[in-house]
Amino acid sequence: MAGKLYLVATPIGNLEDITLRALRVLRDEVAVIACEDTRQTQKLLQHFDIRKPLIAYHEHNEASRSAEIVQMLQREESVALVTDAGTPLVSDPGYRVVTAAVEAGMTVIPIPGASAVLAALAASGLPTNEFRFAGFLPPKQLARKKALEELSNETATLVIYESPHRILDTLADIQEAMGSRPVVLARELTKLHEEFLRGAAGEIREQLQARSSVKGEITLVIGRAEEQSGIAGDPLEAIVSLQNAGVERMEAIKSVAKRLGLPKREVYRLAMEQGSSSPDKRRD
Repeated sequence: MAGKLYLVATPIGNLEDITLRALRVLRDEVAVIACEDTRQTQKLLQHFDIRKPLIAYHEHNEASRSAEIVQMLQREESVALVTDAGTPLVSDPGYRVVTAAVEAGMTVIPIPGASAVLAALAASGLPTNEFRFAGFLPPKQLARKKALEELSNETATLVIYESPHRILDTLADIQEAMGSRPVVLARELTKLHEEFLRGAAGEIREQLQARSSVKGEITLVIGRAEEQSGIAGDPLEAIVSLQNAGVERMEAIKSVAKRLGLPKREVYRLAMEQGSSSPDKRRD
């Protein structure tokens, strides 16, 4: 009988979140554990007194290591795949080995457990009946803005991962692309300093800017398109909201026009008319 490939979810912070089934599989069911970082996984195994050989499986050796793992399975050796935290393949390596194992006719068994996506979504207070996980956004601003513009009309709740050193830029881009729809920032989930910040992207950004630094793993949950305030019926209010968040006027007009499917010229005209009729703009 061929070996089995187990996809074992590990804690995202609190070690108590590992399942009894995961511990049994790691301890008794597999011959070897393939992991993203052997040092990180070794800490987990030592905590639970599990002694198993480890092999590194990461984005730089996926192709060659996947072939090796399939060979192990064919030799009737079961293998557990883990990542540093959370569920394998969810913004982590693993796709190639799972595909190779399936193509070779091997049995692949998921061992579910902790997930930052589901933990953040469940505690966000935003709709959970439909959601889209977009992983990490592109690190470069132009590509990130393009990705957010493509996501701006998504009618499901969005879940995104982001790093602490890019979070301020990303929140500014979210405010520009999506206006004042609700955002929840979940930081350090399941850990000692777990935190949830709620509000529009610009409001959360202001809170973070007031701190000396931002640390920890971050998951963003963004409300679906129809929930954004000041967008559906009033483009002028949407422009003002973006400007209040620090977006340049022309960029705000362009963003609102695109989201509403209106000609930029028309939105610009409305904005200019509003500006000229405001009391502080009139000249006697």
